[in-house]
Amino acid sequence: MRSLDRLRLERGVRALLAPWETAAGAPRGTQGPGVTIGLVQDGDMVTHQAAGLASIELGVPIGPETCFRIASVSKQFTCAAILLLAAEGKLSLEDPARELLPELPDFGVKLTVAHLMHNSSGLRDMLEIMRQGGVDLGMGVGTDTLLDGICRQRTLNFAPGTRFLYSNTNFLLLGLIVERLSGQPLARFLGHRIFAPLGMTRTAHVPDPFAPVPGLATGYLPHEGGHRRAAHGFVIGGEGGLVSCVEDLALWDRNFATGVVGGEALVRQLETQHDFPSGVTNRYARGLRIDAWRGVRTVSHGGLWPGFRTEFLRAPEIGSTAIVITNDGGADPAEIAHCVLDLVLEGRSGVHPVPALPAPTTLAPLAGRWIQRDAATTLDIALQEGGLAVTMGGATVRPLPLKDGRLGVTHGTILLALRPLTDGTLEIEQDAGHTAIWHRVDTKPSLPDGLAGTYGSEEMAARWTIAVTGEDARVTIDGPVARGTVWALEPVEGDVLRLMVPSLLGKAWHDVRLVRGAEGQVTGLSVTTNRLRGVQYQRLA
Repeated sequence: MRSLDRLRLERGVRALLAPWETAAGAPRGTQGPGVTIGLVQDGDMVTHQAAGLASIELGVPIGPETCFRIASVSKQFTCAAILLLAAEGKLSLEDPARELLPELPDFGVKLTVAHLMHNSSGLRDMLEIMRQGGVDLGMGVGTDTLLDGICRQRTLNFAPGTRFLYSNTNFLLLGLIVERLSGQPLARFLGHRIFAPLGMTRTAHVPDPFAPVPGLATGYLPHEGGHRRAAHGFVIGGEGGLVSCVEDLALWDRNFATGVVGGEALVRQLETQHDFPSGVTNRYARGLRIDAWRGVRTVSHGGLWPGFRTEFLRAPEIGSTAIVITNDGGADPAEIAHCVLDLVLEGRSGVHPVPALPAPTTLAPLAGRWIQRDAATTLDIALQEGGLAVTMGGATVRPLPLKDGRLGVTHGTILLALRPLTDGTLEIEQDAGHTAIWHRVDTKPSLPDGLAGTYGSEEMAARWTIAVTGEDARVTIDGPVARGTVWALEPVEGDVLRLMVPSLLGKAWHDVRLVRGAEGQVTGLSVTTNRLRGVQYQRLA
């Protein structure tokens, strides 16, 4: 790359880091966490820069050797381990998962290793299972407890292979399969078979969130105009247990070109997609998302854990990779990484322009609360600087204009494309091409009759007791780990409510619909979240 081109890219990346710059000599306490950015072009690290602190308490800046928890970016390495074992004949991707993990329940359908890798298994997310019992990510939870929650399930979100729904359960199970077939801990297998051959000396699988790791940044969350240390107590497996850094992820990126580990077959298989019965192609390959940005094919994955966020964004057709990692829970590395990619795309022919958002006057009428009545699910739309923010169950996405005139999400784990209709409703397409009509919630709702009582779910091993005082409803939750957790219950429309869930990662909720008997009495609850659908709670005597 010509030196002036490199200079332009370096300065562009520096500008993206400006919000996290710390003034020289700034007093301790006024400095905050930061972001590190790496840009690889045609196998060359064009720039690697950082701003902010790895430790606010100690005043340690983020440097080239600073490591971070990269969370779900780990999933592609777990899939790579499975593919290495498959190449040795130790398993087939079409093997039923239950043959390799016999403790899994029999759901009466074929659920394969491939379904796990593509997030199309229908298995409920283990973190959501724990949350149904009043547990947040800051509490101490081990692998055995997570596996117990998975094995209590007797129903799926959907039939395997028919839809996409992101689930950490899939990759915990894949990690366990690696351990059982290889006869060694996942950390040792990954270290010996992948990290060591590629020279990734600062990358390791570290399941214990309390284990000391040399050079590991502290994760922080925004709090009252400043930051506080992020708490996380879950043991982390194949779904997100890696600690790494920009340089090591650049070495992993290089393997997609060289095939030092696994050869060309591994690279091809990691990016392999499949079609749903609807004919729509699953954008989730194997631990990687296949998308497009401004007409350029991208292969990516993000990572989110309390206080840590990562984006690993490759554009193979133009030889570019943007790696963004942060210990600031309020930062958006996916947005930053796409801005880095924009720097590379600037001036190239055949590239679509950055999508232009409709005028605020066009977007403003979409703001409000919406409900999909058949599924009893809700979302909020807010008009913000830079467009719309759509929040579903606590996860917020910012849709951009699509070629067909809709607004849609171009990256991430929530699939969504929306179009306002002339009758005031919204048409929203989600995974596998499923489209539904959403209605605005206009009226001021009140709590439905017959709500108070105690409800239980054997699958969740949880008991919810609802107490109503006037228009205030509270749910006391007793689960297998936590006891006496109290959350607020808010009416939405008719028999649909929101259970407001405090979370380290921000405002969240479960959508709850009352189940009524023939005479109108409340006999149970049906609960849906972003990664868990239609869990049934029965009213207890």
